[in-house]
Amino acid sequence: MSDRWEPAAFKGRVDEVVRRFVAQEADEFARIDPLLEPVAEQLEAAVADGKRLRAAFCYWGWRAAGQPDSDALMRAAASMELVHAAAVVHDDLIDDSPLRHGRPTAHVALCGAPAARPSVDAAVTRTAGRSLAMLVGDLLMALAGQLFAASGLPAAYLARARPLWSVMARELVAGECLEILRTGAGPDTAASLKVIRYKTAKYTVEQPLLIGGALAGAGVRLREGYSAYGLPLGEAFQLRDDLLGLFGDPRRTGKANDDDIRGNRPTALLAETWRLAGETDRERLRALLARRRPEADVTDAEGLDTDALDGVREVMRRLKAPDRIEDMVDARVEQALDALHEWDAPAHATRALTALARSAADRLS
Repeated sequence: MSDRWEPAAFKGRVDEVVRRFVAQEADEFARIDPLLEPVAEQLEAAVADGKRLRAAFCYWGWRAAGQPDSDALMRAAASMELVHAAAVVHDDLIDDSPLRHGRPTAHVALCGAPAARPSVDAAVTRTAGRSLAMLVGDLLMALAGQLFAASGLPAAYLARARPLWSVMARELVAGECLEILRTGAGPDTAASLKVIRYKTAKYTVEQPLLIGGALAGAGVRLREGYSAYGLPLGEAFQLRDDLLGLFGDPRRTGKANDDDIRGNRPTALLAETWRLAGETDRERLRALLARRRPEADVTDAEGLDTDALDGVREVMRRLKAPDRIEDMVDARVEQALDALHEWDAPAHATRALTALARSAADRLS
């Protein structure tokens, strides 16, 4: 790969590594017993799509430290995408999300695995689907570590980076736990931003950069620069995701529009709406958020009454809450870019990381 940043070419390289590796592992898994075939299929489905941003940040954490492109590094960077796949499977399960990339999520798809037996009722199949999805996520996380360790990089390089994996896992799980514990609590922007930082920002941008840097032997100043760039950019990424979750086009996002609202998640968008609202609007929001379609269940992408969802959007727009989140995204991207230009990094790395910052925060899916 040349020093020119070519996102499509990079994504193709990551896709090839990830899909080939997981396909081989899925085949080995299914070979144990034919009954495991639906689970193996979900392993492959979990890695079939993605922007491959986390692999890109790991790659440029390596390149910004002066190291050259290599196939071994690509395999190590691609392992970040398996961490992401595991996190997505678990997150969809926790949030009861019905769709991902326009397809049923793992726990929904796997409801059909035991359903082929006539004696199994719907409640049992739903529980089984959730349990199987949890195990798919667990296996993906284990495979991430395997791909990283078998990347082909020197053992001394891997040893420098391996401790960061436990940090990444601890912070990711902490963020997910905080979201669960904050669900249903009073809207609070500061608390929502803390959830964003630990659940998404760190493992999406900062930790992949730091892992790439550790592999490359990056110095303290550069690693500090990675955090100064990565944390605000990771927050901008998730703030954009929150906006797309409610105001995006489901044909592009591949997800249900009411996921965050239906799950009463502690998003900054809802918290800012609440902060800006007077008592009349707060009463209206309470009433709207309480409405559900009677037939809604885990497979129903319209769990919230459609009119109620439109009503929530109307209140948010009138109060200019989406504009406030847009401002927060812009401010964080600028903060990240300011930090980036303080590094003593190769020009090609600076150009690539600038482009990545723009694409991570300014997107439609």
